[in-house]
Amino acid sequence: MKLGRFITLEGCEGVGKSTNLRFVETLLAERQVDVVVTREPGGTELAENIRQLLLTKHHENITPEAELLLMFAARSQHIQHVILPALQRGAWVLCDRFTDATYAYQGGGRNMGTETIAWLEQTVQGDLRPDLTLLLDAPVETGMRRARNRGLLDRFESEQLDFFDRVREAYLQRAHLYPGRYAIIDAASPLSEVQRQIRKAIDDLYAR
Repeated sequence: MKLGRFITLEGCEGVGKSTNLRFVETLLAERQVDVVVTREPGGTELAENIRQLLLTKHHENITPEAELLLMFAARSQHIQHVILPALQRGAWVLCDRFTDATYAYQGGGRNMGTETIAWLEQTVQGDLRPDLTLLLDAPVETGMRRARNRGLLDRFESEQLDFFDRVREAYLQRAHLYPGRYAIIDAASPLSEVQRQIRKAIDDLYAR
């Protein structure tokens, strides 16, 4: 059986991932694609519990190393119990964030670099990589203004602007390293234009 395709949506806070995740799901449904929609951290019962640990503000600071290991602990559960089984049966997996977010948030935002992340990536994922990564990119100030308008901020959303500047730069560096799987989407554009760009990227993937 032909393996399914793996699509991820990435970007900083407030770039419209939730809205456009639903849009991509609709595009795939129009093509009668069997699609599994999921998210990181999360996707399984245990991984969702880890997500709550990571997003909740604590009196005890979570060290960058603990944060990184929790991300990959959740990812290991997610891959083995959701992503790989779906791909192996021929379904397409649509995921809100994946390992590129770890390179951006922990590698860039937390200044951890990439060597340890790359080792964990290979150890936990093997050869599994997305077929297409949609990077929704917008100026940090634009995204954070949108995030604040949504209401209460979680532990990551409460970081300072310079943290998100590093996150955005790390994402863009990843996109330039892997142009064959990344599509950079101008998320500061009107929604109709954002979704035109997304539709083109999905059409190109479907045609491969």
